[in-house]
Amino acid sequence: MTRYAGRPADRSGRADGLACPPSGFSPAAHGLRGIACLLVLTAHILAGASEHIYPGDRDYAALVRIPSMFGTYGVYLFFVISGYVILPSAVRYSPREFALRRWLRLYPLFFAFSVLFVVLNAITNAYPKANSLEAIVAGFLFLDLFTPTEQLTPNAWSLSYEVIFYILTSLCVYALLRQNRNSVRIAAFMLAAAFLLFEPVSIYFVLGVAIRLVQDRWSLRASPGSRLLECAVLALALYAVSRGRHEYVWHEFDRPTLLASVLFTGAFFYLATLPGSLTGQMLGNRVTTYAGTVSYSLYLVHPYVYFPVREIFQRLGVFTDAIAPSILLFFAVVTCLSIGASHLVHLHLERRPYEWFFRQRIYGKTGQEAGAGRTCP
Repeated sequence: MTRYAGRPADRSGRADGLACPPSGFSPAAHGLRGIACLLVLTAHILAGASEHIYPGDRDYAALVRIPSMFGTYGVYLFFVISGYVILPSAVRYSPREFALRRWLRLYPLFFAFSVLFVVLNAITNAYPKANSLEAIVAGFLFLDLFTPTEQLTPNAWSLSYEVIFYILTSLCVYALLRQNRNSVRIAAFMLAAAFLLFEPVSIYFVLGVAIRLVQDRWSLRASPGSRLLECAVLALALYAVSRGRHEYVWHEFDRPTLLASVLFTGAFFYLATLPGSLTGQMLGNRVTTYAGTVSYSLYLVHPYVYFPVREIFQRLGVFTDAIAPSILLFFAVVTCLSIGASHLVHLHLERRPYEWFFRQRIYGKTGQEAGAGRTCP
């Protein structure tokens, strides 16, 4: 990226010659976004049932332990994908336009569900600590990482990380490419390093950025050997993740399983996003493409389906001692309703504000939405 340093920006704020990176749209990254969201959805349904429906069943708790860890891993995979896809936007647009595009991309949907949570919680007081003014203000401003309160709407805790990632990425890109003062560059990168020290889980986002920089510098393609290695490192990453849950604090980084999770995830994502990769071939279909397209909506919507469906099932006595069929029915109903609701939310709350303002689609369209067109986020 340093080869672009010092280039002037045009009137729209875009850096000269940086319209879109050579790698363009990645079907693997887009499909993995959908897979990550489905991992989170599956974990919430299965692990939630263990905690709230069958809390005394040790066999069921042991059965859903690994799916639960894979759900958490899905969030970390989101972070890698964010670093990978957001860097071109930070380079392409001025900080002002970048911020506006990110805000219209994320905030309307987040705001709607946060308001819904505040209203429901005010009525039910299900989460008393989240009823305070401090919690509400911190939640709406993504400041919960720096306060003793938590995010409001379920799952939105990861958005607080995402927003900080976006701010720091834009700041570093601006300092490196559009500033000539070394003091500004040093300050920007020291601030980013400070957040990494404060939240070590940010290493996944840094991985995504690093992989994007490497691929934009060296235009490589997948080979039969790299596809075989791609399968091997994916298996190793999943095995490492299944060996234990980590809080991602620095004193845990001497654990082999944590280091293996990070390193093998990075290796897999690099190989998966190469043109012609096995992952890209497998995930370039309509189903996984659609899952990636609606993943943000599905990520925020499904808790608001899960909770009422669970309550209805409990009142109707659907959860019986026959755990397998009970959970299978519960899983099917929550998943189908969540996908249906997410489709509507995606169209009206996620896409509409952005596309109305910028007069362009969130994803490119060449035959199908989020298809093979060269797009920048």
